[in-house]
Amino acid sequence: MPPAPGPDVHRFSIPGASHLPGTAHCRICTRSIFGEYYRVNQQTACAKCAGESRVGQPLDSHAAFNRGLLLGAGAALLGLILYASIQIATTFYVGYIALGVAWLVAKAILKGSSGIGGLRYQIAAVLLTYVAISAAAVPIKVAGVIKHNARHIAEQGTGSPVRAESVYGNSPPTQVEQERPAKITLRGIAIRLLMLGLASPFIEWHDPLHGLLGMVILIASLRIASQLTAPSPLEVDGPFHDPAW
Repeated sequence: MPPAPGPDVHRFSIPGASHLPGTAHCRICTRSIFGEYYRVNQQTACAKCAGESRVGQPLDSHAAFNRGLLLGAGAALLGLILYASIQIATTFYVGYIALGVAWLVAKAILKGSSGIGGLRYQIAAVLLTYVAISAAAVPIKVAGVIKHNARHIAEQGTGSPVRAESVYGNSPPTQVEQERPAKITLRGIAIRLLMLGLASPFIEWHDPLHGLLGMVILIASLRIASQLTAPSPLEVDGPFHDPAW
């Protein structure tokens, strides 16, 4: 009958790693862990990172930040799509969804960084949240214009088709002449829409009540993003030992 496992066996956090020495990695610096490991805020860590945590040194790495930034950017894009889609579908102002976007971005950053927070994580969360919320105004406005034009056409009826000669004269433009202005125009429109989207929280004050409410919700959202990614107290447990060693 095999001997009972030691008290530390069930505490090893990497599935499948107990029989493959050296396959576990520190969730902070990504170094391989051999035999002895620690837990920093419930995340598997090497002795070096655990030591830095215990003496109060900043616990961060480029790898953790890059992972957090990547997941945060994906969450911001998803939040933008959800925010704009709900606004377009309901045709009502539901700005409080911005609070959910901020939560989604912050949680994604923390997921990528393995729970590590700090100033640069807060800055990233605030910027990504702002871009997601403000840029959502672009598809919302475009959808509004499309709906308005479609309603106008339905009410007025379609007009007679415009002949190419009536616009360009007797000789239609060449293919090069048609493509060149189109490319410049599309690029200019895209840049203009992006800039208008980023500035939308400050220029949409034609309705003072709507503008004030939107600004309050935006500030609250940025505050949530900043608070959730703030540095948290570090809890260090260990050392533990991989039973395979």
